[in-house]
Amino acid sequence: MTATHEALARRLRDAYSGGAVEPLRDGLAPTDVAGAYAVQTINTRFWEAQGRRIVGRKAGLTAKAVQAQLGVDQPDFGVLFDDMRVADGGRLDPARAIQPKAEAEIAFILGADLPDADTSAEQVAAAVASVHAAIEIVDSRIADWKITFADTVADNGSSAFFLLADAGLPLAGLDLEGAAMEMRVNDAVASTGVGAAALGNPLNAAAWLARTLAARGEPLKAGDILLAGALGPMVALTSGDHVEARIVGIGACSFTYKA
Repeated sequence: MTATHEALARRLRDAYSGGAVEPLRDGLAPTDVAGAYAVQTINTRFWEAQGRRIVGRKAGLTAKAVQAQLGVDQPDFGVLFDDMRVADGGRLDPARAIQPKAEAEIAFILGADLPDADTSAEQVAAAVASVHAAIEIVDSRIADWKITFADTVADNGSSAFFLLADAGLPLAGLDLEGAAMEMRVNDAVASTGVGAAALGNPLNAAAWLARTLAARGEPLKAGDILLAGALGPMVALTSGDHVEARIVGIGACSFTYKA
């Protein structure tokens, strides 16, 4: 181990313009949680200083199968910046991505702060202002997606872009666990899943996020957007693709991956 956290953070930042880099093994062991978040935080602070604005957080690795694949027993998180948002029905220029994949999710917009390091799913539910169908476009600055837990955490949770359905619903009466998801690419079904894929219920993923961030002294606040984790397999994108996510009882959203 020779590379410092600062050097790894700079390497990841440079990858956005220079292309994917090799895994960060020279500075981060595969399960170095503290080191990986330290790298993520360095870049978050750098980007804030550049004028980017945090609008929320995303939970990742909320599916047990994906955790097993990376040899970890916990989700992870990344920061959502204002310039990562794509308009519902809008376009994402392929020149802005490296090796992107789309995944359908349920998103929450908070109507109240969540400052408690013991936040429960019930407390999250009480704080939710609206529920939205969402698509996260994940991307990796690590070549060929050869990521460990530490790689993806350091790389801002492998996040890149996101979009929410313009129309949101109040939480009351919604079946988040049983909500069936279908993601279509060019009108062919490419991924299916259900709300329970996100830690049993997207509210559980949001509560984990709230507890984790409160414990770090960075609590979630009213107005924050929360992406609660993928409901089904992610799908690699090809230029020209039109992607639509439909979540039964929640809504639908779409974008086109085209200049």
